[in-house]
Amino acid sequence: MNPSALDNPLPQPALVSAVRHGLVWLVLANAVGVLLAVLLLFPALAQPLGEWSYGRWIMVHMNMELYGWTALPLLGFLFHTYSAGKRLSVWARPAVWLWSAALAVGCATWLSGASSGKLFLDWSGFARVFFALALVGLWIQLAVEFFVNAKVHLLQGRFAFFFKLAGLVLLAFVPWAMYHVADPTLYPAFNPDTGGPTGSSQLESTLGVTAIVLLLPLAIASRKPDRRVILVLAWSLLIAEVLLCIAMGHADVSHHQPSQYLGLGVVLLWIPIAPVYFSAFTWNTNTRLWRLATLWWWAALLFTGWIFFLPGVLDRFKFTDGLVGHSFVAMAGFTSSLIVLVSVQLLGKHGWIFNRRRSFWLWQICVIAYIVLMVIAGWIEGVDATFTIVPGTLRNLIYALRLLTGVLMLFASLDWLRDSLSLRSVDQHSPKSYQEAA
Repeated sequence: MNPSALDNPLPQPALVSAVRHGLVWLVLANAVGVLLAVLLLFPALAQPLGEWSYGRWIMVHMNMELYGWTALPLLGFLFHTYSAGKRLSVWARPAVWLWSAALAVGCATWLSGASSGKLFLDWSGFARVFFALALVGLWIQLAVEFFVNAKVHLLQGRFAFFFKLAGLVLLAFVPWAMYHVADPTLYPAFNPDTGGPTGSSQLESTLGVTAIVLLLPLAIASRKPDRRVILVLAWSLLIAEVLLCIAMGHADVSHHQPSQYLGLGVVLLWIPIAPVYFSAFTWNTNTRLWRLATLWWWAALLFTGWIFFLPGVLDRFKFTDGLVGHSFVAMAGFTSSLIVLVSVQLLGKHGWIFNRRRSFWLWQICVIAYIVLMVIAGWIEGVDATFTIVPGTLRNLIYALRLLTGVLMLFASLDWLRDSLSLRSVDQHSPKSYQEAA
């Protein structure tokens, strides 16, 4: 039993609800991932599924991960930001349910074969309208919370007040933007103006993620008063890299040009800087495991992203399982660790639900194993396009091991979901395993 839990009441129900819904979608997405891995090994098993083919389930899997697991806990972050520490209104939790309902409708439409044809922007028909309305409902909820607590926000500082107000203004455009860009007639699913990824395009996306990495600690952790110089240097570097990105060639530019892969190489500077930046903040002791995981996966994402882009390497890995492995570094490794870090920081002492060493290491080891397997498969596939298509001993072994990692990751996510369901009242105590994890 954790006695300190008596002094730490359960966080706002809307925050707990957002995290719990995210975990439900993670479990469902992982279960679909296991189904997909089974179908790759035994394609004949797809026959009873009829029109619910692999191609439809893969869309459901990816969108569940993105709009369910990685998005819903961030709703909790938004509630935390705009509630100013006060109890949220009764409409906060319905906003979470509305989001999940929109995603459920989306999954039904994708399984029925309706899609915009755009990766991660598959919303179409009624699902597209429903999701936009869910975003509008969420924005109204945040706006009401912000303006009702305006005086409290002002007491926290004028800069913080106007920063949150600016964020609210930007969020107002999200429902329209999501509805608009999902329109299949707006622009083609494939960009005909580029022959593939460029150093500048990769740098653009990396700098966008870097900005998020720098902003989140400012929003969820307190800054140490003697570390201001670190923050100034980090943000100055980000601005310098943005200017470099603008100066680099865009559109149809070959990754064989030195300016492209050398320009992209500047992202490696963030590998040593990110840990120093994170050390400039005071974190809940619960977050130690996930802070380390986030920083290690961040380093892995930057390093592998640059290595995979180099001439000769990208030429061999392009359109293979190797890039599937790299996407796993980004999503299952870095993004998932960052989402859990934010959740644990906001949940405080109740963040123990993510800190069982069994589930933590099961997840991390399986993600690493999955990436290694996909890199091996991709490297072979780069010179033998039939490797992943025609069943063979090595191919089947790799895919069987991938299935195993998927099953174990499903167990880890079930562990987190089970523990999250125990957060039912302010009298709930952390289990003994929390002490072991901390």
